[in-house]
Amino acid sequence: MTVRGELPYQRVLLKLSGEALAGDNGTGIDPEKAAYIAQRVREVYELGMQVAIVIGAGNLWRGEPAAKLGMDRSTADHMGMIATVMNGLLLQDAIERLGIVTRVQTAVEMNSIAEPYIRLRAIRHLEKGRVVILTGGIGSPYFTTDSAAALRASEIHADVIVKATKVDGVYSADPLRNPHARRYSRLDYQQVLDQQLRVMDTTAFTLCQENAMPIVVLDFWNPRDLVRALSGDASVGTLIAG
Repeated sequence: MTVRGELPYQRVLLKLSGEALAGDNGTGIDPEKAAYIAQRVREVYELGMQVAIVIGAGNLWRGEPAAKLGMDRSTADHMGMIATVMNGLLLQDAIERLGIVTRVQTAVEMNSIAEPYIRLRAIRHLEKGRVVILTGGIGSPYFTTDSAAALRASEIHADVIVKATKVDGVYSADPLRNPHARRYSRLDYQQVLDQQLRVMDTTAFTLCQENAMPIVVLDFWNPRDLVRALSGDASVGTLIAG
């Protein structure tokens, strides 16, 4: 891993939804999507940044809708946590095939498959130049993977959370429904709350605000946007900070 000049961020947490790995119908696993994600991760890694990833499980399972149909919410959410480990193992395989050492840690212990999440161990892996994939949510039901990303980013002292989406930033309204919606290049936490902009769930966003954790929202599927944003290009995505 080589460091190229002064970068605005040294340690990055990338938050990916499970749908990022889904096939064309929005469910299941598409290995080509995993390969695409791995390539984007390698580009950031080669800038000299330390990279952690939190991955969701919406491509495989969603606990909240199942609970609304009568399933016990804790059981449904635990199934979702296990599904994030499956996605994490897929990403590990894709990233390691590019020659980057990767570790999967999980808040739900599966010792024969992945390491248990231990904060100091995760930090040590990052310091040694390994990509760390953090799975299993926070290990408790009723919390989203957005909350896991906010918590883990704070615990490992990340410099920024990158919220990977299909939209090139945060807009004043849904740009697919309102052609006059405008994209914000920068917002502070209170502006997001006052305008009720949907960036993360309330618990996750509040945690970021309380810990002064910057959030960059960008279009992950525009191949160069991730590297540009993390290199300090303010024209890419939306930065939310104090």
